[in-house]
Amino acid sequence: MENTSDKPECAQESLDLLNCVTQSPFDQEKCLQLMQALRECVLRKKVKKFSLADQGQQESGPTSKKA
Repeated sequence: MENTSDKPECAQESLDLLNCVTQSPFDQEKCLQLMQALRECVLRKKVKKFSLADQGQQESGPTSKKA
């Protein structure tokens, strides 16, 4: 296996972008650069979908609630 880290693909780029949008004052240019870095990463690593750690557990369990 090429990736020896336990971090998901493009995790750092995702985190950097999320933290950028929470900063005040908002630096749109910086966030756009970080979004481009994330886009390049997902293309390079062929990432299809992101999910939160606990989201996978919720989706795999039985669903008893219907909307």
